[in-house]
Amino acid sequence: MALIVQKYGGTSVGSVERIQAVAQRVYKTVKAGNSLVVVVSAMGKTTDGLVKLANEISPNPNRREMDMLLSTGEQVTIALLSMALQELGQPAISMTGAQVGIVTEAEHSRARILHIETTRLTRHINEGKVVVVAGFQGTSSAKEMEITTLGRGGSDTSAVAIAAALGANFCEIYTDVPGILTTDPRLVAEAQLIDAITCNEMLELASLGAKVLHPRAVEIARNYGVPLVVRSSWTDDPGTWVTSAKPQGRSLINLEIARPVDAVEFDTNQAKVALLRVPDKPGVAARLFGEISRQKVDVDLIIQSIHEGNSNDIAFTVTTPILKRAEAVTAAIAPALRSQSNPKFDEAEVMIEHNIAKVSIAGAGMIGRPGVAAKMFATLAEAGVNIQMISTSEVKVSCVVDAAECDRAVAALRTAFEIEAGEQGAGSRGKLLTPNSCTDAINCVSSPAPPVRGVALDLNQARLAIRQLPDRPGMAAKLFGLLAQHNISVDMIIQSQRCRVIDGVPRRDIAFTVSRIDGENAKRMLTQVAAELGWGEVVLDSAIAKVSIVGAGMLGQPGIAAKMFEALAQQQINIQMIATSEIKISCVVAQEQGVKALQAIHAAFELAGSDKFVVPA
Repeated sequence: MALIVQKYGGTSVGSVERIQAVAQRVYKTVKAGNSLVVVVSAMGKTTDGLVKLANEISPNPNRREMDMLLSTGEQVTIALLSMALQELGQPAISMTGAQVGIVTEAEHSRARILHIETTRLTRHINEGKVVVVAGFQGTSSAKEMEITTLGRGGSDTSAVAIAAALGANFCEIYTDVPGILTTDPRLVAEAQLIDAITCNEMLELASLGAKVLHPRAVEIARNYGVPLVVRSSWTDDPGTWVTSAKPQGRSLINLEIARPVDAVEFDTNQAKVALLRVPDKPGVAARLFGEISRQKVDVDLIIQSIHEGNSNDIAFTVTTPILKRAEAVTAAIAPALRSQSNPKFDEAEVMIEHNIAKVSIAGAGMIGRPGVAAKMFATLAEAGVNIQMISTSEVKVSCVVDAAECDRAVAALRTAFEIEAGEQGAGSRGKLLTPNSCTDAINCVSSPAPPVRGVALDLNQARLAIRQLPDRPGMAAKLFGLLAQHNISVDMIIQSQRCRVIDGVPRRDIAFTVSRIDGENAKRMLTQVAAELGWGEVVLDSAIAKVSIVGAGMLGQPGIAAKMFEALAQQQINIQMIATSEIKISCVVAQEQGVKALQAIHAAFELAGSDKFVVPA
């Protein structure tokens, strides 16, 4: 009937009884006429135990030896599961990543998959065996035979990569929750099961901290059109399908390091509205975008910069035909946002900019690759194009530039990322697919997407701000190029709209978020560089949380942002930064308010269901 790849996580194989239960499920699937490859993780907390042992030997263990050590965890599981299948009378064979032919970069502890030699794997499948594969691992090359591991979420990545290499009908990810939920059930017990979600939406949710699927696995599924389904290991419920548009033919060589950008997009039908010096307090964004929503003004990008003193700047883009309406709404509400403490000095000011364009690069391959955004900024700098606004997501980086420079910017980006004119990316928005059959991903029907699919909270970020960066081409390229050289990935990037002229040089602030573990190193490095280059102060804040909503259906619905901001205002939660893409709105708030923010937004969009989900221990 079908060639299926199944993946079982550590909880699903955490004991002999659970391994036997997995064997029963696998056996049942084979008896239904399917061919099967099963990818498994190490049992339960095995990996944590191995890491603890290593740390007892050395405070800084060698990465090669750590790969040797950690790869043994999965080998225990594959042998036991193969034995369990054989006891049921089902032919099975266990194989390490090296035996399967998973060839990776020679990067210990964080290798990416280059290709998979499927000859041996296919032979065993054709012989009627279930092939049980050790996830999370591979080998650097046939010559070196260095054992490598793929890093966090490596078993998900192994499973989807094998499904892509084999051309499997679909890949099933078995876990300890019933599928993709609208939020983390440990924070909202009434989180609701999502029947189907697009790869683009799942990429955003996965990268925002939703731990059910690793972004690298979703990236591979999206790039190669692998239908994914996430299911509970404990029930026969249908779970959640993760779907993608059919991609163009893509080589399986350099599987995870193929070109990161699929398309260069642009929109010259845009104008920018900026509201400068609005009070830095809860409710301001809610009031502004609530009125914008009531006037049926559809907003594209929204950014709110870091505060300066007791005020912020908020900027957004609209299409040119509705600029007059957007300008009127903003001008009408500006006086009402005036600070009461010092009205004359802090009066909100509306700034309109015509003749702008939005230029974007898009592609799932940019996830976790800090050099991609830096390359975009460097390319624009070399073309003499100044960046006025920046908005980022996991699958897209957008820059607002002068409309007169749009053609030059697009041509330069297409050359830099080797994109042919008119070439479409694999991530074009398509219909959301909902399966009729939980065993056949092909039998799907289109279903209208609700505006918000899920809410995510990331408590593992820190924010860095550089004050008074010269406002000229090349500054963003230099800044983010330095971070890329130190392998520091950047998430949100906000460039302030307020410009100050100091010693004849126009300057702006720029803020961005990084992983908290990179925060101190990034600050130390940038502080040294700032002194050399004449930049202003570098400020680090590690006590932040990022709360986000994701949904392809929010496009063209101006009330979605307002509803999110209002939910936060009602809880007296101040928004410190805002960044948006077509399918995501993210707000930075104080760390101690992160969970409350997520719960308030989840309730506001009525995403809760009647059932309560309890995550097994």
